[in-house]
Amino acid sequence: MEQPIIAADAVQKWFRTGKIEVHALRGVDIAVQPGEMVAIMGPSGCGKTTLLNCLSGLDDFDQGEVYIEGVRLRTMSDKKRTLYRAQRMGFIFQTYNLLPVITAVENVELPLLVSGMRPNAARKRALEVLEQVGLIDRSDHRPAELSGGQRQRVTIARALVNNPAIVWADEPTGSLDSKSADDVLSLMRSLNKDQGQTFVIVTHDSDIAAACDRIIHMRDGQIVA
Repeated sequence: MEQPIIAADAVQKWFRTGKIEVHALRGVDIAVQPGEMVAIMGPSGCGKTTLLNCLSGLDDFDQGEVYIEGVRLRTMSDKKRTLYRAQRMGFIFQTYNLLPVITAVENVELPLLVSGMRPNAARKRALEVLEQVGLIDRSDHRPAELSGGQRQRVTIARALVNNPAIVWADEPTGSLDSKSADDVLSLMRSLNKDQGQTFVIVTHDSDIAAACDRIIHMRDGQIVA
């Protein structure tokens, strides 16, 4: 079998606030194959987002190991991790996380500029991806001038602009009406099938889960199914 693109071995994570200690992840094991589209589901507070953040290197964890493309996450410096995320990962958030004072195309090209790409090349690539997600005619609009569905398409374009190996999505349709949510789901599924990118999606949406290759169920910081 092919080496997993994402693997976690007995990952544990605690949150400490004063004297209160919360055991957020309790020995999580997971393996995701290249090109898989995986949904992570479970009740609020069960550790879904914490797991996504630990797997992607956004958060540290207390015990266990995470391997991304065969590389042990703990061996990466903060600088190397940041660069790796910019070059090999894309992120889609429920709250969009778009910078409000710049245009759609400027938001999309940011990861490329962080990675050191020249501005002209970054702009060309950003426009290509905006066309891919059906928003080329809104490239000069700021986020406030776009609908929720359009903003999420900009977020998806930004996530895909560096042609990442892995796309992480946290409740990507949580702020959208049902029509926009269906459009975003169709877009993610077609991109996964056409380009073979690995998607890991935290969601409460049963329609998203049903469209994925596999569903991982969590409860109380553990994978239960």
